[in-house]
Amino acid sequence: MQKIRNIAIIAHVDHGKTTLVDKMLLAGNLFRENETAGELIMDNNDLERERGITILAKNVSIDYKGYKINIIDTPGHADFGGEVERVLNMADGVLLLVDAFEGPMPQTRFVLQKALQIGLKPIVVINKVDKPNCRPDEVHEMVFDLMYNLDATEDQLNFHTVYGSAKNNWMGDDWSKPTTSITTLLDAIIEHIPAPEVREGTPQMLITSLDYSNYVGRIAVGRVHRGTLRENMDVALVKRDGSVVKSRIKELHTFTGLGRTKTKEVGSGDICALVGIEGFEIGDSICDVLNPEPLKPIAIDEPTMSMVFTINDSPFFGKEGKYVTSRHIHDRLIKELDKNLALRVEKNLNADVWNVYGRGVLHLSVLIETMRREGYELQVGQPQVIYKEIDGKRCEPIEQLSINLPEESSGKIIEMVAMRKGEMQSMEIKNDRVQLEFMIPSRGIIGLRTNALTASAGEAIMSHRFVEYQPYKGDIEKRVNGSIIAMESGTAYAYAIDKLQDRGRFFIFPQDEVYAGQVVGENAKEGDMIVNVTKSKKLTNMRASGADDKARLIPPIVFSLEEALEYIKEDEYVEITPKSIRLRKILLDENDRKRNTKK
Repeated sequence: MQKIRNIAIIAHVDHGKTTLVDKMLLAGNLFRENETAGELIMDNNDLERERGITILAKNVSIDYKGYKINIIDTPGHADFGGEVERVLNMADGVLLLVDAFEGPMPQTRFVLQKALQIGLKPIVVINKVDKPNCRPDEVHEMVFDLMYNLDATEDQLNFHTVYGSAKNNWMGDDWSKPTTSITTLLDAIIEHIPAPEVREGTPQMLITSLDYSNYVGRIAVGRVHRGTLRENMDVALVKRDGSVVKSRIKELHTFTGLGRTKTKEVGSGDICALVGIEGFEIGDSICDVLNPEPLKPIAIDEPTMSMVFTINDSPFFGKEGKYVTSRHIHDRLIKELDKNLALRVEKNLNADVWNVYGRGVLHLSVLIETMRREGYELQVGQPQVIYKEIDGKRCEPIEQLSINLPEESSGKIIEMVAMRKGEMQSMEIKNDRVQLEFMIPSRGIIGLRTNALTASAGEAIMSHRFVEYQPYKGDIEKRVNGSIIAMESGTAYAYAIDKLQDRGRFFIFPQDEVYAGQVVGENAKEGDMIVNVTKSKKLTNMRASGADDKARLIPPIVFSLEEALEYIKEDEYVEITPKSIRLRKILLDENDRKRNTKK
């Protein structure tokens, strides 16, 4: 048996988890420093790099002093909670990474709670101690208090702590004395994280994750719980409902470095990938053919939000995208189900419309953004919260929301959250910043981030996580301002926009192509307003008595994808193509809209 350590890394968004894994790979001499200087190897898709967040859990391994350390990088966002829980089942210990200034944040809490319940042993890494205003000793106390509040055992509370700066490539036992390398952390992992138990007997493995390859299809990933798996071995696949399907392992792979290596057999305790298992789901077990003993399946979080996806039927359809038909979109959504666990897709039978269910606006917008980059054109409707009937009452999802912001803007934010049916749980002031905790309905969070950033001059740090379903809290005020809608198709002129600026704020630039029914701005008052932005100045040969004023335009508002999704009303769509994001009315014709209102 090899000497193995299985470890998952837990951290809040942007506390340096992916950077740390990269440095650990360097320490394991897996690639030369000059090949990928300054790039994050772990966040390997463009979206993850641009946003600086980890979306998919990934597996890598390092060889250090004769030990094989399997590292599992987990996402920090609660929207990807489905990813986290499964991954923890593969680990024997966790590395809790905490920022030396911010301390443990609510989403760290979410993953840590799951890890402690499973009984994993933590090592705490206090990162970014090179920050000028860091407070490592206070943060160490905060971590202890958090674990105590999460009912950690005596053994878990007796955790080992390492201080350092992953960016500067050092870790040590004392934060005031920088060392020269990261090996202190690797030694601590070998010393404090228990080795996996070697269990003899018939083979058992729980499928906790999956990979996809265009050549061999879906690949099952998991940790061998008991016994040994071999190449070309007949096994039983036990489904969630207890049904048993006979299957065969065509190839076995283990993780080495950033890739996978083919192998003949894998013993209990190691993490491996199986090729050739057909029709499995996450949470199914691989067992002995003659005497199948399945492991307990993993619970997967239910979706809390839904969105309507439909084909792009605007006048500009097909100009920028490569895949525009309903068949393309349908195939792409079905393919996404293969690897995206918390997603559900329902096709509407009589129209080219799909209801897509997910964990939150971020979860769904990452899917839309990925599709857009692959060349798809589509339209999506307003995000809707999923309601449930519990004991005859209509219930809605409630989230724990925490906002960290400067003291002077806290009043506005508290009022804003209260109007959205949020209830304040706690408020503490540290170094001129206020940490607010609320319980708020999920639908109250839609569109809150944009407003909170405006009210706090861009300083607010917001995060939220789903807690439970509670009885419906009542109506929440929506955006009251109406939309400014283009009257006819054509090119927008600065002259026309200039004359309309006192009516509201615009979303388009001069010389943009627009179509009738497109939302080109926000009305300063209630109700929609239809304007002609394609009107150019009439030229005559008469001499003007006064000098012409130059058009002075206020810069338009440019929405990101999330902002656009949170901004639209029920009767509007966001049209998404590889090059542009436009807002439009579902009914483009003004007469159709009037008829609909009368109904």
